[in-house]
Amino acid sequence: MPAFTNTYFDNASTSWPKPAEVPLAISEFMTSVGGTYGRAAYQRIYHTSAMVEECREEMAKVLGVAESGDIAFSQNATYALNSIIMGLDLHDCEVLISPLEHNAVMRPLEYLKTKRNVHWKVLPSQADGAIIPERIPEHIGDKTRLVVINHQSNVNGVIQPVQEIRQFIGDLPLLVDTTQSLGSVPFEGDRWEVDFIAFTGHKGLLGPTGTGGFFVRNPELLAPYAYGGTGSRSESLEMPMFSPDKYEAGTHNTVGVCGLLAALKNRSRCGWKGADLQRLLQRLQKIPQVRVISASDEKQQGNVFSIVHENLKPSTIALRLYDRFGIEIRSGLHCAPQAHRFLDTFPSGTARFAPSNYHTPEDLKNLGDVLVEILTD
Repeated sequence: MPAFTNTYFDNASTSWPKPAEVPLAISEFMTSVGGTYGRAAYQRIYHTSAMVEECREEMAKVLGVAESGDIAFSQNATYALNSIIMGLDLHDCEVLISPLEHNAVMRPLEYLKTKRNVHWKVLPSQADGAIIPERIPEHIGDKTRLVVINHQSNVNGVIQPVQEIRQFIGDLPLLVDTTQSLGSVPFEGDRWEVDFIAFTGHKGLLGPTGTGGFFVRNPELLAPYAYGGTGSRSESLEMPMFSPDKYEAGTHNTVGVCGLLAALKNRSRCGWKGADLQRLLQRLQKIPQVRVISASDEKQQGNVFSIVHENLKPSTIALRLYDRFGIEIRSGLHCAPQAHRFLDTFPSGTARFAPSNYHTPEDLKNLGDVLVEILTD
């Protein structure tokens, strides 16, 4: 059996392993610090509140935005996306989306379709789902109110050209879902003039689950999604209207934020290069009866790809990999049926692979070896 540094290739679901500093920071916080965020005036609270604000500032650097106070934390990217889509008060209008959206976007939009007469339309793209920016204007209508872009697909890894998309949508609000890209793909929210950015902490950022949030460029345009205590303006029954308190009702996940801060301050370098991944993809493309689901342009290829086989179900591929080699991947629809319909892999889905920073070029080569073996039996 080939010697793998790491047999976990399901980092598009959640990253593993995490930097060693993450569990250490969480343990230290739980045993020695504790405390809530902004709820009192003693040292433990000061320490915890400063930690949360430091994490907000570190997130601003990763998102490429100057104003950290416009970043709100939530329990995950799904909640963040709902906060934006529901908070915009969309009704009797149209939303333009990429063809590779996750259900974290599609389900809220479907809800708005039935409740508020909000319809969605897919932007023009290449066969792999990469948007064609120059063709966007012909799809913008009088009722278009929002553009939603999945920065990197969680099915085939296609990275969308956000900067170019902004150039062709004019003043329309732009929401970008960075769930799969952040941590591995550079993001420049201010320079690209992105209005809303949703993120998670547990994937490419290598933080713990239960962490995420969003950036809002103009808080006046976005109503709160949840209402409750904030530790500020407690004399009023109304939510405070300033960011980030406006979007952070209830007790913060301070333990998770502590782990996320540790991850952001101890980011690991990727152990392999794009050329290593391309060699693997090219090798898989030569296997009879196998279709590789990836970006057509290698410059738009992120750290996720999928395969389908004419005779083997995706679940069979996943089972063979695990039973014979202990390799962990995810098969199925990956909570992205819209993407799979577009890529013609619905309803069976694909066998998906997502290496992490902790893999090596040898790991990718060995993955190719075992895939040749199990796919040509």
